[in-house]
Amino acid sequence: MSHQVSRREFIHKALAGAGALALAPALVYSESATVSFKGSDVVTLGRTGIKASRLAQGTGYNGYNRSSEHTRQGKAAFDRLVRHSIDQGISFMDMADLYGSHPFVKDVIKDLPRDKFTLLSKIWPRKEDWVSPSGGAVEEVDRFRKELGVETIDVCLIHCMGDAKWPETHERIRDDLSKLKEKGAVRAVGVSCHDLGALKVAASHPWVDLIFARINNKGGSDYMMDGSLAEVTEVLKLARKNGKAVVGMKIFGAGKLVKPEEKDASLQYVLGNQLVDAITVGMLSTEQVDDTLERMGKVKA
Repeated sequence: MSHQVSRREFIHKALAGAGALALAPALVYSESATVSFKGSDVVTLGRTGIKASRLAQGTGYNGYNRSSEHTRQGKAAFDRLVRHSIDQGISFMDMADLYGSHPFVKDVIKDLPRDKFTLLSKIWPRKEDWVSPSGGAVEEVDRFRKELGVETIDVCLIHCMGDAKWPETHERIRDDLSKLKEKGAVRAVGVSCHDLGALKVAASHPWVDLIFARINNKGGSDYMMDGSLAEVTEVLKLARKNGKAVVGMKIFGAGKLVKPEEKDASLQYVLGNQLVDAITVGMLSTEQVDDTLERMGKVKA
């Protein structure tokens, strides 16, 4: 250990002495990066100061019309699943209005300490048969908080951004979320992206604290990604360099990467290359929870 410390100190001094500031971030990051990728590891999400488990329990597999495979299992099955995740150290809950999962999560966490959980949800901004958006975020976030029985939502995202114009299209939602953030109703804001242009904008936009990004080791639309593997990888590296928190989704290609070796390869690529702060997986059973945690524990830096 003493050798490692002195080596780190040597690198810092050498960089300062040589004036090689352009190289310093990469070297320092490499030296200080964690070598554990366990799902139960507590990590800090970007520059938000928010701490969460590296693995989030997704609640929206095949989500639509305020329902999902998770909620369609019923309250008892949902309760068993999420309590098992919690028992295994998963403190990060990934929700959305689209999934209808707020009341289900509320029933699980209502008797547990609030500071033990990171709650993330998403606003659907477009009018559908099941929702008539206010055009802003105040009405939605107030409803979300009531549905969850909490005063503060840790992260609130604008859901499913499909083009690079989202900052202008949803300016009022952004403004409202910023005000809610100032008041403490939400702690961090951002977007979930389903388009490469939207992702590129989010990677650099000053308003964005956190990005939900589709990433696995395959790339392309066949595996539910917004571009080639090289394209998305480059954008996520930029986002993290810019201090954005990145949560990876579609790690298993929305159910297309099901073989053990496929899952392992995707986790190794996404986590091993440090493209994300955390990942969300829509685990539907306690067996899937255990399997994902076991595979994450085998990832090497």
